[in-house]
Amino acid sequence: MLASNAPMTPYSDTPAGADPLLAGRTILQIVPDLQSGGAERTAIDVAEALANVGARSLVAAQGGRMVSELQAKGGVWLPFPAGSKNPVQMMLNSVRLARILRDEGVDILHARSRASAWVAYFAARQAGVKFVTTYHGAYSGASAMKLRYNAIMASGQAVIANSEFTARRILDLDPSVANRLFVIPRGVDLRLFSPAAVDPARVERLRAQWGVAQHERVVLMPARLSARKGHGVIIEAVKLLAAQGAAHDCKVILAGDAHSEAFHKTVEAQIKRAGVADVVRMVGHCDDMPAAYLAAAAVAAPATTPEAFGRIAVEAQAMGAPVIVSDIGAAAEIVLSAPDTPNHLTTGWRISPSDPAALATAIHEALSLQASAHDALSLRAREHVRRRFSIEEMQHATLDVYRWLLLAP
Repeated sequence: MLASNAPMTPYSDTPAGADPLLAGRTILQIVPDLQSGGAERTAIDVAEALANVGARSLVAAQGGRMVSELQAKGGVWLPFPAGSKNPVQMMLNSVRLARILRDEGVDILHARSRASAWVAYFAARQAGVKFVTTYHGAYSGASAMKLRYNAIMASGQAVIANSEFTARRILDLDPSVANRLFVIPRGVDLRLFSPAAVDPARVERLRAQWGVAQHERVVLMPARLSARKGHGVIIEAVKLLAAQGAAHDCKVILAGDAHSEAFHKTVEAQIKRAGVADVVRMVGHCDDMPAAYLAAAAVAAPATTPEAFGRIAVEAQAMGAPVIVSDIGAAAEIVLSAPDTPNHLTTGWRISPSDPAALATAIHEALSLQASAHDALSLRAREHVRRRFSIEEMQHATLDVYRWLLLAP
């Protein structure tokens, strides 16, 4: 039997189908907070999978709106200042985390962001705990200091990349990671992100909240307000569509939290300058994304910098919504588009980044689809997600990494 750091009283609330290797083990994931975002969503999904196989799943993070969901799915929230980037605080946090690892009998520590990974790395060494990292972002930076800061994400005994694009970036920076690198795309919960699972009343409620008239079509951009997400690009694209008379029956909904009040005001000013305030609306965070995608006639994710994954595109396709993404980063893995894919097999549009004209053209094409073409695209997109990006595939693959670590010398 493998040696374990499990507490003297083992975790015993295990389901009938408990995993012979993971049951009774304690796995701790650390993320900055549980407010929103892909890393946070994946942490909760993995916590659920661990609970289902009889493992004890802890998540160390600052609070947030997702805490109750974590707890409902069998995870345990440990309040922890994991988002701090203050060097002194990080050093103190590593000592505090090491104490938690020992007290809780943690077997595996899994870090999902850079600052918390530095804390986790030293804590794991102090406590003798196995260490995993997941690259959730296409981290930028060319200076020696920045590269060193980013390098912590490749320091795990197992390193998970959330796309082939991310894996290539990791190997370019550190080829030695190859024998401990695993590619595991994020998964979408097809129990929730399914048109059949959404009551039409939820869609109508959202449209009413957004102030969308019954005859108006929604172009949805669901992303945090951030310059790299491409809000300026979609505003200019709407300006072009309005000039062509192609936006008269549309509402463009920008749904997402603001990184800062200053950037929120910047986007407001861009909307006013473009003269599209009657078309574009910022609605803040949306807590019913399946209904939001179902309400959309088109979904846009015009990022201006490469993204390591594309959660928006995956979720939108799962709901059968026509989706438009920038052709950078992991987009080619997620959205099948011409010219790489024959027209009868496409699942959406990939366009040049920072190109309002290309975005305007793609939006117009998506809105102009005839019913049969729209339905065929939706079916292809949903099947594409089912084959490659289900939450079950992500959960199984991540648990396999944990098993691999536990069996490693």
